[in-house]
Amino acid sequence: MLRMLGLLLIAAVIAQPAVAQRKPGNPLDHLPKNVEVLTHFGERADFSHDGQQVAFMDKSFGDAFVIDLQSRIIRCLTCNVPGAAFLRVMHLPSDDYILIGPEHFEGIHTSRARDNQLWFLSKEPGSKPHALGQKISEGAAISKTNMKIAYAVLPAQDPSLTPNESRLYVADAEISGSTATLTNKKMVYESMSPNCRVEAQDFFDNDRKLTFTCYRADHLAEVMAIDLNTGEVQNESQMPEVYNEVEGIFPNGQYTMVESSKQVQTLGGGNDSHDIDLWKLKLDGTGKDFVRVTHFNDYEGYKASNPVISPDGKTMAFQVARTADEAGVGYGLLLWHFQ
Repeated sequence: MLRMLGLLLIAAVIAQPAVAQRKPGNPLDHLPKNVEVLTHFGERADFSHDGQQVAFMDKSFGDAFVIDLQSRIIRCLTCNVPGAAFLRVMHLPSDDYILIGPEHFEGIHTSRARDNQLWFLSKEPGSKPHALGQKISEGAAISKTNMKIAYAVLPAQDPSLTPNESRLYVADAEISGSTATLTNKKMVYESMSPNCRVEAQDFFDNDRKLTFTCYRADHLAEVMAIDLNTGEVQNESQMPEVYNEVEGIFPNGQYTMVESSKQVQTLGGGNDSHDIDLWKLKLDGTGKDFVRVTHFNDYEGYKASNPVISPDGKTMAFQVARTADEAGVGYGLLLWHFQ
């Protein structure tokens, strides 16, 4: 009887799916031929609307920079701001910039949540950021063709909201000289669930639709899309057991990049925002056309994150990151050339 139990135990162990081992070393030493290092510092890249430059942050709660993709000259956009503590920089179609972050740094969580707000920065040399008077949660979506902005608001930014409430808004940025204002603010989606804390990501389909992330209470996330005309919302990832945070969208609006933990099913690790890599998802509502692109998480302690797609869809800017760090922290930008 004991011998039979032993054989059954061995058979059960053999039947378990194999878990791959993560590799030692640095993924930057093993890049595919279609990937090049763009900078050796920085995080949160954003392509200009002509695809000729990439804006990025030097660090979390730091300065905004821009790199010319032809000359590779890097210049600072906010080094004339004492104690700059921004988290994101994004291009407007006017070639001006939107900055996101607190007025000054108090603490990681307070400054990233309660004090996070939108700023306008004129493209004119020497300009200083102008507060738009709107606090937001995490990042924003900016139209590729007009001055439309989408953003989320949570109780941390608006104490009048109930604890589980989060809202998506769309507004227009109206520029006047070196300043701007947000007009035509409209709430387009409201969640009352702790399993859908929202963050805006990208407009698509001629600004008729918007991708956003639903962050769940169990530290997982799902890729969502909303039709801004009808209000209809669709779950695009359809993987409730996986962390899937939507990122940069392809210009045809049919595919998007996703920060996903799906590879931990074979590699092991935490099924959350730490052990992630970059995957390409078709926005057809099935979640089935989901292809892994980067393999940085194959290396112990590393991940790839924060991808954005060029306006012509030929390249992707993203960052090398460490699994132990806060989301968004990066250690240099890379360019992926799609073949």
